Amino acid sequence: MKKYFLLLYIVIGAATAFAQADTTQQVVANRRNSPEQQQKPYVIMISADGFRYDYAEKYQAKHLLSLREQGVQAESMLPSFPSKTFPNHYTLVTGMYPARHGLINNYFYDPQRKESYTMRDRKKVEDASWYGGVPLWVLAEQQQMLTASFYWVGSEAPIKGVLPTYYYQYNESIPFEERVQTVVNWLNLPEAQRPHLITFYMPEVDHAGHSYGPDAPETKAAVQELDENIKKLTEAVATTGLPVNYIFVSDHGMTQIDTENTLPLPAAVDTAKFLVSGGGMVVELHAKDKSVIKSTYKKLKKEANGYDVYLRSDMPTRLHYGAKDDAFKRVGDILLLSKAPKVFHFSKRKPSPGAHGYDPARVKDMHATFYAWGPAFKKETKIQTFQNVHVYPVVTEILGLRYNHKIDGEMKLAKEVLR
Repeated sequence: MKKYFLLLYIVIGAATAFAQADTTQQVVANRRNSPEQQQKPYVIMISADGFRYDYAEKYQAKHLLSLREQGVQAESMLPSFPSKTFPNHYTLVTGMYPARHGLINNYFYDPQRKESYTMRDRKKVEDASWYGGVPLWVLAEQQQMLTASFYWVGSEAPIKGVLPTYYYQYNESIPFEERVQTVVNWLNLPEAQRPHLITFYMPEVDHAGHSYGPDAPETKAAVQELDENIKKLTEAVATTGLPVNYIFVSDHGMTQIDTENTLPLPAAVDTAKFLVSGGGMVVELHAKDKSVIKSTYKKLKKEANGYDVYLRSDMPTRLHYGAKDDAFKRVGDILLLSKAPKVFHFSKRKPSPGAHGYDPARVKDMHATFYAWGPAFKKETKIQTFQNVHVYPVVTEILGLRYNHKIDGEMKLAKEVLR
């Protein structure tokens, strides 16, 4: 009964929030594919939020298992740190680590701007000044190739003054069948108006994983429903007869956390001297007075239990999250990283049983999924785990898009998976 009321509360809350969102398709007028771009292939990049690397086998997602056999499947894909939704979705479309592109978490404080970014604030989400890098749709539109987005982090902000030609404000009230029909409609447009890059986001598995945990029957049901929806999407797209390439990814995995023994804010943190940002797996401490950093750090190191303590200048290199990578100077002066299954929790309300955000090099449950199939990809190919920054060059190579700006991704994955 408690589960029922929790789910009802979530559904009602979500319905109320999303009822305020605009459900109409946004179209940027007067754009056309150049004659050169009209001859290019097509890419649909699908994100299944929270789809852990082993979910397809664990819950027998038969259509995905069949589709991946036709193309490329990775043992897993390593998310960037922190293994959260906004940082990793934006990494996938920029080829840059979060500290480099600026979206360092779903919620974070920027000491330069003296304000916080939150994925719940539409004004912040649509404010391009928060976003670094060059998203794939911006790169394509700059080269006169049309794009479309049925949701993706960053797609609602005019980054570098550019939005996808076709896009939606994020909401979950549009039925899946309508989303599929919209994709088909895009691909049936005349060649001059037809998008060659489509991003497509699916949140349901993440919702179930958070609410019930990764091993729950509700999560199994969500995976199997998503699998059926992938079948609907691919079969509908096949009716267009176009050479469409699919890249199926997730942003992170999911793990069961300790909901009973959560970590409070350490006693050594004086909130009069530090602004505290974050929670869960990453707590960032921004010093109001830099002179107290070292002494507080030493105290935290002595009392640390269930978490690691780092200075911004001394973060592990593998995380790409320290001072050298911090392009926007948004990372805290001191960072507290909880050790799985522990989480920092500052609310009286019990946390949800499923979560993510840990260092993926230490917690394999954080690993994400990568499958790809279509005419551009090798067939029946299995590859080892790789970092998600390398997906960007795969897409640019398929679509023949040029880029000169610096990214963290390299061409090695593209060479390994493309024909």
